[in-house]
Amino acid sequence: MDVLMTLLGIAVVLLGLWDMYHSLLHPSGTGALGGRVQAAVWRMSKRTGHRFGSAVGPGSMITVVVLWVLLQGVGWALVYLPHVPAGFTYSPGVDPGDYPDVVGALYISLVTLATLGFGDVVATDPWIRLATPLEALTGFALLTAALTWFTQIYPPLSRRRALALQLKSFADVGYADGIGEEDPSASALALDALTAEVLRARVDLTQHSETYYFQEEDPDLSLARHLPYALVLRDRAAQADSVQLRRSAQRLDLALEQLGLKLREDFLHTGQAPGEIFAAYAADHLRAPRR
Repeated sequence: MDVLMTLLGIAVVLLGLWDMYHSLLHPSGTGALGGRVQAAVWRMSKRTGHRFGSAVGPGSMITVVVLWVLLQGVGWALVYLPHVPAGFTYSPGVDPGDYPDVVGALYISLVTLATLGFGDVVATDPWIRLATPLEALTGFALLTAALTWFTQIYPPLSRRRALALQLKSFADVGYADGIGEEDPSASALALDALTAEVLRARVDLTQHSETYYFQEEDPDLSLARHLPYALVLRDRAAQADSVQLRRSAQRLDLALEQLGLKLREDFLHTGQAPGEIFAAYAADHLRAPRR
């Protein structure tokens, strides 16, 4: 039974580390557990009409970090449990008989994970003495990973907001209506620049999937609201007489299809054509699409 308890604890610890790795280091940028937790928080927020606004994204990330802490804390507690209290010495005034062994193991695990080092409980079992520094190292890595995770989301969020403002400016001046009357080279360059930003947004959603769950309080910064206008630009450019402009429209079309596919497969699970997917994207963020 003690061996099974230890193996179960190791499995829980590895599960948490595996999810951290996939969320923070793997190119996919999504952990199986963390991704589901964030999606669940987002669905609950949507049911309330995203009442908490921009706090939803950070809140979902904090929930995932708490999950990682619990997995490490509980996993190491299961490793310690077969050795409590015989495998530890206790400071004067601390009677391990006053607490259930489960509570004692969890306390030891959380204190070690937090690297607090109270010194009121010290391992004497040789294997546990080796295990506690490993847990402390895991706790330090968890803290560092959480801080890094929060700081690395702001560049992709800034790029997404910049793309939203770029599309808004095109829509405000009615750029699509006169795109065939402009200098074809200048219009093609503008579309190519837009294409590059759309592709970058697609990459950001791959490597930083948590950014999808950030609700923009300012509608001008909402890509979900302004993205459908890119389809209008694509369609008008595709009808232009200029071959150069039509080719730029084709490149923009491919970029929008890739972005739409990413949104559908990872977040929305609905729609086929980019127009349908972008409409679902706007609805998921409770934004009326700009056309």
